[in-house]
Amino acid sequence: MKSTNPDALTYEKSGVLYDLIDPVKVSAQQAAASTAAQLARHGFSEVAASRGESAYVVDVGPFLLASIVECLGSKSLVADEMLRLTGRSYYDAIAQDTIAMAVNDLITVGATPLVVQAYWAAGGSDWFADRTRADALIQGWKRACEACGVAWGGGETPALGGIVEEGRIDLAASCTGIIQPKSRLSTGDALAEGDAIVLLPSSGIHANGLSLARKLAQRLPDGYLTEVAPGLTYGEALLAPTPLYSIVTEVLHRAGIHPHYCANITGHGWRKLMRHPSAFTYRMHTVPEVPRVLSFMVEHASLEPADAYGTLNMGAGFALFVPESQTAALLELCAQAGMPALLAGRVEEGPKQVVIEPPGVVFDASTLQLR
Repeated sequence: MKSTNPDALTYEKSGVLYDLIDPVKVSAQQAAASTAAQLARHGFSEVAASRGESAYVVDVGPFLLASIVECLGSKSLVADEMLRLTGRSYYDAIAQDTIAMAVNDLITVGATPLVVQAYWAAGGSDWFADRTRADALIQGWKRACEACGVAWGGGETPALGGIVEEGRIDLAASCTGIIQPKSRLSTGDALAEGDAIVLLPSSGIHANGLSLARKLAQRLPDGYLTEVAPGLTYGEALLAPTPLYSIVTEVLHRAGIHPHYCANITGHGWRKLMRHPSAFTYRMHTVPEVPRVLSFMVEHASLEPADAYGTLNMGAGFALFVPESQTAALLELCAQAGMPALLAGRVEEGPKQVVIEPPGVVFDASTLQLR
């Protein structure tokens, strides 16, 4: 997306160009699709509709298996800087962010998360010598696993000097889940005109848009210590941990509510609402309250609405597409789970696009090329 405001600090200006990244993703998917035939050697098959979705699904007979790998990105750099400035380690929260990146993708296909594996690649062995920081990462990882009911199976802790910068760490997680019964599969086959779009709230920036957030910190009078609200600094607000939305999807499953489709609103912002390949118009008539850190970023980076909603989650962390008749029950269950949801839109016939009515933003199909 090209901003018309020359003073805006956009995601492109912070160094992230989806126009360069996404075509490589598509090429990789095309190459990967040809390897699906290998599953037949083991008596299994892929669920072809999961190609291009947030998690990959394999039919193993009595049930389906889903898998995903995700990295945290550059949020650890904010934690490192806040440790330097305040003496406090935020790696317990960073651990939850990393797991949430994987788990929140996995559940989009209707899976129950089972096992998480850790990948902690440091710029040198010395990173692990800071036991306070390392223990915060370990305990935060363990608590996040317990919160979403997964086993921490193991992991890898390489020291990659020359690849990872000295004093830094690259965090990632893989997650495997089960879809049982198979009817719980959610790849959009049942997505239809009239479905309601329900949004689960975000806690802040989550783990997407941090390149922009870090660039903005350089413009602020007190950097990460600039207040975004009384008693709340920019750095602290950025480090609010990402919610684990599996808590909600498991509650819905037990109640017999299985969404027609789900979207984890991460990179590409609200454009992710049209991730499914079908041609529908996703009309959003209501938007959630925007977390203070995001409205602060929009203001100080001079972002236009299209840039804001096309990059950041803007208060919506996860989207559930459900039959309109199930919305009242779904909203009640979300409230009971401690995550009040918002009935925000509707699936309509029409060209593939996202129409966000309150700010007057429209994203057409050309703005999201993931397949």
